[in-house]
Amino acid sequence: MQFERKPLIINFSMTALTIGCLILLPFWLKEYWIHVMIIAMYYIVMASSWNLLSGYTGQFSLAHQTFAALGGYASGLIIHHTGVPIWVGFLTALITTASIGLLLGVLLLRMKGIYLAVATWAFSESCRLTIAALYKITRGEQGLSLPPLFPSLTPIKYYFLFLTLMLGFLLLIYLVIKSPIGSFLRAIKDDELAARAMGVDTVKWKLFVMVFASTIAGVMGFFYGHYIVILSPVILSFNEIGKIVIMVVFGGLGTFIGPLIGAPAIVILSELTRDYGAWNMVFYSLIVIVIMRIYREGLSAFLIKGYKALLSHS
Repeated sequence: MQFERKPLIINFSMTALTIGCLILLPFWLKEYWIHVMIIAMYYIVMASSWNLLSGYTGQFSLAHQTFAALGGYASGLIIHHTGVPIWVGFLTALITTASIGLLLGVLLLRMKGIYLAVATWAFSESCRLTIAALYKITRGEQGLSLPPLFPSLTPIKYYFLFLTLMLGFLLLIYLVIKSPIGSFLRAIKDDELAARAMGVDTVKWKLFVMVFASTIAGVMGFFYGHYIVILSPVILSFNEIGKIVIMVVFGGLGTFIGPLIGAPAIVILSELTRDYGAWNMVFYSLIVIVIMRIYREGLSAFLIKGYKALLSHS
């Protein structure tokens, strides 16, 4: 019994220590790096929600970033054209992304693998081209201005806002993974026909995870849009969803801890190589390739191995 309690105690201690460090961190950082950490927390949630959809359920979607963009644009457009309060913009973003996620889930229910990836990519490109073409409404490439959530907020307060969002959504995702729903999702990924034969309602849970992940992305897109206060079709580019995929694979696909490692690592790596201009992507890609060559299951595999070694010697 004492041995079984050790992992729980260590997990709790490490989680508490990490949260404590994150709370103290902004007081030691310069304003620029506080901004970088805010972006990292945004991508941690985006990567974690995509991982739930693709890593746990096997639904390889290339439209996840599109829902973040739709959340931001839904709020920005209704505020820009009608002057409603920001909280109405939030509800609009929430309803819009959940509804579109459900509709897309129903339309693509029978698709999987490369077919689902291509279909979701086509949806994403259609949204990007539509937003760019309707420039009189969306302001196209010029960018749609969004009001800040709280004009008086300092970067440190924005940091704590995103920290709260990140911790809340990570807890929610963790509870889903550890609940019977998580077992249903993994069963669907492993063998959908076998899961259906065992009584798993595959249609219900595939739609659930699509709506759940899309809504999380939409909510984060709302907060992200009102943080950077301007949106353009660039946020729907393939580079953006590609970045999320790399973050998850780099950290460890199908693991809870993977996106928590991969997202901040890729964001910080991207910032450190930014000064190299056109060579930025070359250095960035080479580093990712080398690490993935050494740890094919992502950095989380290395950390989990070290964690188990620590437990065995404790």
